[in-house]
Amino acid sequence: MSREDALAYWFRSDTQTYVAEQDRHVFGTYILRPNWSGPAGHVANAAFMVAANARGREIGRAMGEHCLAEARRLGFRAMQFNFVVSTNQSAVRLWQKLGMKIVGTLPGAFRHPEKGYVDVYVMFRSLLDD
Repeated sequence: MSREDALAYWFRSDTQTYVAEQDRHVFGTYILRPNWSGPAGHVANAAFMVAANARGREIGRAMGEHCLAEARRLGFRAMQFNFVVSTNQSAVRLWQKLGMKIVGTLPGAFRHPEKGYVDVYVMFRSLLDD
């Protein structure tokens, strides 16, 4: 993805953008937006990035917890991740610990640079059960 495309995706008008920082260093970022518009606009979607040098420091977990709380605060009734790469086991485990469930599998939907075509998960959780 080009820088221009990434910025357009990350800063769409319907998107909330958050950063995880400490001592003026950014260690991660996430976006929160409706997964779809209109009658499905009550379901949130999010995407996350953690800096390589910050992995293993619970940044992803902190952002995930913050994201779920923000989604509730903004009035969303559920969270859906459309594209969780199956080989990213740390992400899959984290999202499951935060209450997300795998509700679908997209066979071979991601072209992994080393493993070839791998599955992608659709993950979902209600935000009403807390």
